[in-house]
Amino acid sequence: MTPWQQFLSEQGATVQDGVIHFSNAACADDSIIADLSHYGLLSLEGEDAVTFLQGQVTNDVKKLDGSTSHYSGYCSPKGRLLALFFAFAQDGKLYLQFDRGLLEPIAKRLRMYVLRSKVVITDLSESSVRIGVAGDKAVTALSAHFGTIPETEYGVVQHNGTTLIRLPGALPRYEVISPAAQAAELWTTLSQHLTPADKANWDWREIQAGIPEIVAATQEAFVPQMVNLDILDGINFKKGCYTGQEIVARTHYLGKVKRRTQLAHITSEHAPAAGDEVLDVSGTAAGQIVRSARHPDGGYDVLAELRLESVEAGSLSWQSQVLEIRTLPYSLEK
Repeated sequence: MTPWQQFLSEQGATVQDGVIHFSNAACADDSIIADLSHYGLLSLEGEDAVTFLQGQVTNDVKKLDGSTSHYSGYCSPKGRLLALFFAFAQDGKLYLQFDRGLLEPIAKRLRMYVLRSKVVITDLSESSVRIGVAGDKAVTALSAHFGTIPETEYGVVQHNGTTLIRLPGALPRYEVISPAAQAAELWTTLSQHLTPADKANWDWREIQAGIPEIVAATQEAFVPQMVNLDILDGINFKKGCYTGQEIVARTHYLGKVKRRTQLAHITSEHAPAAGDEVLDVSGTAAGQIVRSARHPDGGYDVLAELRLESVEAGSLSWQSQVLEIRTLPYSLEK
């Protein structure tokens, strides 16, 4: 157990395989603070770091100037997502946050393509702590501690080595990235105003914001538009070449996207898993689960990648349980 996990354990958390669970389950309306150790974090530095990453991902790395962040896809040569990065810059370094289960293979793949470029890739998953803050009290709690916080979605503010990022969505949500040595004091201060919550509660709020993720079970399952990455401004169609760019651009320019990720609810006691099939009324595969989290009031909310014609026809199901399509916080018309 790491010192950070030991600290959270002393605050009443249970640590299982690196995932934090709190016994006092947060409600849907609570303002929360959550450990985000289930994300891995890589840094890229060196005089060729921007040029190197620009040729690897779907978004424009040059726009990461220390005051903004963005989502960006990392694709195979066939244009299929290998990972979904949340990217930002600080003090001349680029940072990539994504599912920790993919950390080792993605870091290995990136290093393989560095070749003679002057780029150093470092795993910061243990030396930094990621904390999520969400809810109506989030702004008050963060402002009282830091003074200045980012006001717009994807905005970034730095405070003495600590990074604050305003995440997208109608509900106020922030991520705080802190040096491990300062994290315990930060958590203690913020938790006076916020309810500790576990990964499931944070994931549910991510789903409510329509944010997809790529995990091992769904690697190479989706072209970026299938998980709404273009809607989330995670693709720049003017930036030039990158791995898989031809397929991604063709999907954009040659017609309407026929598959999109939808928000849905499933009334079930069993958790849908990423990669599970969703069936249409005829029993034919209509798509698959992208991510899933238990709703605080029961059942599960999911993001599901689906054929649009199947959504229009209705009667979609997962393991004989009906998918109740809900409204995303953004329009799928781009």
